[in-house]
Amino acid sequence: MASLGAIKSVLSSRNTRIFYGCSAFSWTGLWVQQIATDWLAWTLTHSPLWVGILAFCNLGPSVIVSPFAGAFSDRMDRLRLTVATQLVTAAHSATLIVLTLTGTIRVEYMAVLQVLLGVSQSFAQPARQSLVPGMVSRADLPGAVALNSLTYNIARSVGPGIGGVLVATWGVVPGMVVNCIAYLIASATMPMLRLSPEARRGHPPTGRSVLREAMDGIAYVARHSGMAPLFIYAWIIGIFARSVPEMLSPFVAGLWNRGPEGLATLATTMGIAALVGGLAIAVRGRLRGLSKLAIGAGMLMSAGTFLFVATHSFPFAVICAVSLGASGTVHGISAQTLLQSGTSGHMLGRVLSLWGMITRAAPAIGALLYGAAAEYAGLQVPVLIGTTIAMGASLWAGRQLPRMVRALERPRPP
Repeated sequence: MASLGAIKSVLSSRNTRIFYGCSAFSWTGLWVQQIATDWLAWTLTHSPLWVGILAFCNLGPSVIVSPFAGAFSDRMDRLRLTVATQLVTAAHSATLIVLTLTGTIRVEYMAVLQVLLGVSQSFAQPARQSLVPGMVSRADLPGAVALNSLTYNIARSVGPGIGGVLVATWGVVPGMVVNCIAYLIASATMPMLRLSPEARRGHPPTGRSVLREAMDGIAYVARHSGMAPLFIYAWIIGIFARSVPEMLSPFVAGLWNRGPEGLATLATTMGIAALVGGLAIAVRGRLRGLSKLAIGAGMLMSAGTFLFVATHSFPFAVICAVSLGASGTVHGISAQTLLQSGTSGHMLGRVLSLWGMITRAAPAIGALLYGAAAEYAGLQVPVLIGTTIAMGASLWAGRQLPRMVRALERPRPP
């Protein structure tokens, strides 16, 4: 109950209510559109490779962009940068709407638009998340990080269901309209936050180049005895396990012969399970033990993904989707809380941008690899091999646990 009190404390301020409310609304719109665009891509191509390519186009740019985005978020006004990225997302949706309504939509155009959206989201992630420590006390930071993920997973549980109903009833365009409106409202709402200049900007101008600051961020993570193995582990399970939920449409249609309602069922199940997992971490309310949770959740995610693609039974796949959703959220919240707590303030944007790169680029690479392999070996065999590799990585990460605990489970000094 003390942990629940801490969560209530996070939401007691005007800033956090605006921030999390705005986030829930915009992320719900994004998930509604995700279902629509996934199904549009599948109906245009009926190709797992193209579905993987589109996932890569959305998430892949973070490999190049994220280190620089983190450096920019540490030297720019983070609030203004967040609003700018939200406007880009609204423009992305509007362009998709026009192309679809005029009958000129092509999968190649979708790929280009996904690249632009991916670049924008790579800037949004560190800018937006770096605002959180400036809105809460240090004691409330674990709860604030957990609430950030909870907000995302509330949207993830609600959005796909709405998207599936809209696609099945009226087609793909209404989902895009919902997202466009949501991000326009978010862009108008975020400037209402009242934050100190220190919270809005990481550090004053130093005269150093963006490239040098980006490289400083990479070196900071690489030298850190706890962050380095955490990042390596997240990279491996991101490629071989997290990538599967990014390309659900081929599995829904190819393995279980279901339509958009099946896609919505799986996505909603994962979202609800993620919500429950995130709530469990939020009410847990302490730093100690998060390293073990991050590794254990990664193992569960890998094993659950193995079983998910090994079956031809859709009901059993839905059961497996529960483990995917819950474990993915527990891993993400645990790792991000450790990073937020253990990173120096002037490096926070860069560390979070690198974390964003892992969580976006690794699934993109995996989706591309799995999509290409599926053209020759089918949907199941490549994923079964990949998730076996991910389970092996979990065993390696378990051996790194003592050094991770020593380096990450102590709050950084003021």
